[in-house]
Amino acid sequence: MSNRHLARTIAMQSLFLWDFQGKEGIELEDVVKGVFKNFAPEFDDRGFVNELIGGVMENLPAIDRYITKYATEWPLDQITIVDRNILRIGVYELVFNRDIPAKVAINEAIEIAKTFGSDSSGKFVNGVLGAIYKDLDTEKKPEADKEVNKEEIKK
Repeated sequence: MSNRHLARTIAMQSLFLWDFQGKEGIELEDVVKGVFKNFAPEFDDRGFVNELIGGVMENLPAIDRYITKYATEWPLDQITIVDRNILRIGVYELVFNRDIPAKVAINEAIEIAKTFGSDSSGKFVNGVLGAIYKDLDTEKKPEADKEVNKEEIKK
Protein backbone atom coordinates (compact mmCIF):
# COMPACT_ATOMS: atom_id res chain seq x y z
CA MET A 1 0.00 0.00 0.00
CA SER A 2 1.49 3.35 -1.00
CA ASN A 3 1.93 6.15 1.50
CA ARG A 4 -0.65 8.31 -0.29
CA HIS A 5 -3.20 5.48 -0.32
CA LEU A 6 -2.60 4.85 3.37
CA ALA A 7 -2.88 8.58 4.06
CA ARG A 8 -6.26 8.70 2.31
CA THR A 9 -7.36 5.66 4.31
CA ILE A 10 -6.31 7.30 7.59
CA ALA A 11 -8.10 10.51 6.60
CA MET A 12 -11.26 8.56 5.76
CA GLN A 13 -11.13 6.64 9.04
CA SER A 14 -10.68 9.89 10.97
CA LEU A 15 -13.56 11.62 9.19
CA PHE A 16 -15.69 8.49 9.61
CA LEU A 17 -15.14 8.41 13.38
CA TRP A 18 -15.76 12.13 13.71
CA ASP A 19 -18.97 11.85 11.65
CA PHE A 20 -20.09 8.65 13.43
CA GLN A 21 -19.63 10.23 16.86
CA GLY A 22 -21.94 13.08 15.94
CA LYS A 23 -19.43 15.84 15.07
CA GLU A 24 -20.66 18.23 17.76
CA GLY A 25 -18.27 18.52 20.69
CA ILE A 26 -15.83 16.10 19.08
CA GLU A 27 -12.36 17.47 18.42
CA LEU A 28 -11.34 16.15 15.01
CA GLU A 29 -7.68 16.66 15.92
CA ASP A 30 -8.09 14.21 18.82
CA VAL A 31 -9.80 11.70 16.53
CA VAL A 32 -6.90 11.93 14.04
CA LYS A 33 -4.35 11.41 16.82
CA GLY A 34 -6.26 8.33 17.97
CA VAL A 35 -6.38 6.88 14.46
CA PHE A 36 -2.64 7.37 14.06
CA LYS A 37 -1.97 5.82 17.47
CA ASN A 38 -4.19 2.78 16.92
CA PHE A 39 -3.81 2.08 13.21
CA ALA A 40 -0.62 3.68 11.91
CA PRO A 41 1.75 4.67 14.74
CA GLU A 42 4.82 4.72 12.50
CA PHE A 43 3.22 6.35 9.46
CA ASP A 44 5.49 9.12 8.16
CA ASP A 45 3.26 11.20 5.83
CA ARG A 46 1.07 12.89 8.40
CA GLY A 47 1.26 16.13 6.46
CA PHE A 48 -0.77 14.71 3.59
CA VAL A 49 -3.37 13.32 6.02
CA ASN A 50 -3.66 16.74 7.65
CA GLU A 51 -3.88 18.41 4.23
CA LEU A 52 -6.75 16.12 3.20
CA ILE A 53 -8.68 16.53 6.44
CA GLY A 54 -8.04 20.28 6.58
CA GLY A 55 -9.15 20.68 2.96
CA VAL A 56 -12.31 18.68 3.53
CA MET A 57 -13.19 20.62 6.68
CA GLU A 58 -12.44 24.00 5.12
CA ASN A 59 -14.72 23.23 2.18
CA LEU A 60 -17.23 20.91 3.90
CA PRO A 61 -20.44 22.83 3.11
CA ALA A 62 -19.47 23.15 -0.57
CA ILE A 63 -18.31 19.52 -0.75
CA ASP A 64 -21.58 18.32 0.75
CA ARG A 65 -23.50 20.38 -1.79
CA TYR A 66 -21.57 18.70 -4.62
CA ILE A 67 -22.41 15.30 -3.15
CA THR A 68 -26.07 16.25 -2.77
CA LYS A 69 -26.24 17.52 -6.34
CA TYR A 70 -24.58 14.50 -7.95
CA ALA A 71 -25.93 11.71 -5.72
CA THR A 72 -29.42 12.57 -6.87
CA GLU A 73 -31.16 9.50 -5.46
CA TRP A 74 -29.58 9.76 -2.01
CA PRO A 75 -30.00 12.56 0.54
CA LEU A 76 -26.66 13.22 2.26
CA ASP A 77 -27.82 11.85 5.62
CA GLN A 78 -28.91 8.58 3.98
CA ILE A 79 -25.54 7.88 2.37
CA THR A 80 -23.58 5.49 4.59
CA ILE A 81 -21.01 7.22 6.78
CA VAL A 82 -18.18 5.36 5.06
CA ASP A 83 -19.34 6.30 1.56
CA ARG A 84 -20.11 9.89 2.58
CA ASN A 85 -16.60 10.46 3.90
CA ILE A 86 -14.91 8.71 0.98
CA LEU A 87 -16.90 11.02 -1.30
CA ARG A 88 -15.89 14.05 0.77
CA ILE A 89 -12.21 13.25 0.27
CA GLY A 90 -12.78 12.45 -3.40
CA VAL A 91 -14.69 15.68 -4.06
CA TYR A 92 -12.04 17.68 -2.21
CA GLU A 93 -9.28 16.18 -4.34
CA LEU A 94 -11.26 16.39 -7.58
CA VAL A 95 -12.62 19.92 -7.24
CA PHE A 96 -10.57 21.83 -4.68
CA ASN A 97 -7.04 20.36 -4.86
CA ARG A 98 -5.40 21.04 -8.20
CA ASP A 99 -2.28 19.04 -7.34
CA ILE A 100 -4.03 15.67 -7.59
CA PRO A 101 -4.84 14.32 -11.08
CA ALA A 102 -8.58 13.76 -11.40
CA LYS A 103 -8.27 10.12 -12.38
CA VAL A 104 -6.02 9.43 -9.39
CA ALA A 105 -8.54 11.03 -7.03
CA ILE A 106 -11.39 8.97 -8.48
CA ASN A 107 -9.46 5.68 -8.56
CA GLU A 108 -8.21 6.10 -4.99
CA ALA A 109 -11.74 6.83 -3.75
CA ILE A 110 -13.08 3.75 -5.57
CA GLU A 111 -10.38 1.50 -4.10
CA ILE A 112 -11.02 2.76 -0.56
CA ALA A 113 -14.77 2.29 -1.10
CA LYS A 114 -14.20 -1.30 -2.23
CA THR A 115 -12.11 -1.97 0.87
CA PHE A 116 -14.24 -0.28 3.53
CA GLY A 117 -17.71 0.07 2.04
CA SER A 118 -20.45 -2.30 0.98
CA ASP A 119 -20.51 -4.40 -2.18
CA SER A 120 -22.00 -1.49 -4.12
CA SER A 121 -19.85 1.29 -2.63
CA GLY A 122 -17.22 1.25 -5.36
CA LYS A 123 -19.83 1.66 -8.09
CA PHE A 124 -21.67 4.36 -6.13
CA VAL A 125 -18.51 6.39 -5.49
CA ASN A 126 -17.45 5.95 -9.11
CA GLY A 127 -20.85 7.17 -10.33
CA VAL A 128 -20.89 10.30 -8.17
CA LEU A 129 -17.27 11.31 -8.75
CA GLY A 130 -17.49 10.39 -12.43
CA ALA A 131 -20.48 12.69 -12.89
CA ILE A 132 -18.63 15.55 -11.20
CA TYR A 133 -15.56 14.85 -13.34
CA LYS A 134 -17.61 15.03 -16.54
CA ASP A 135 -18.84 18.50 -15.58
CA LEU A 136 -15.37 19.83 -14.77
CA ASP A 137 -12.90 21.17 -17.28
CA THR A 138 -10.51 18.28 -16.74
CA GLU A 139 -7.53 20.14 -18.12
CA LYS A 140 -7.70 23.02 -15.67
CA LYS A 141 -9.94 21.95 -12.75
CA PRO A 142 -11.60 25.37 -12.78
CA GLU A 143 -12.82 27.28 -9.78
CA ALA A 144 -16.39 26.33 -10.65
CA ASP A 145 -18.02 23.79 -12.86
CA LYS A 146 -20.61 24.72 -15.45
CA GLU A 147 -23.65 24.33 -13.20
CA VAL A 148 -22.33 24.74 -9.66
CA ASN A 149 -20.52 27.96 -8.90
CA LYS A 150 -18.32 27.40 -5.83
CA GLU A 151 -18.98 30.93 -4.58
CA GLU A 152 -22.71 30.19 -4.58
CA ILE A 153 -22.09 26.87 -2.86
CA LYS A 154 -20.15 28.47 0.00
CA LYS A 155 -23.08 30.77 0.84
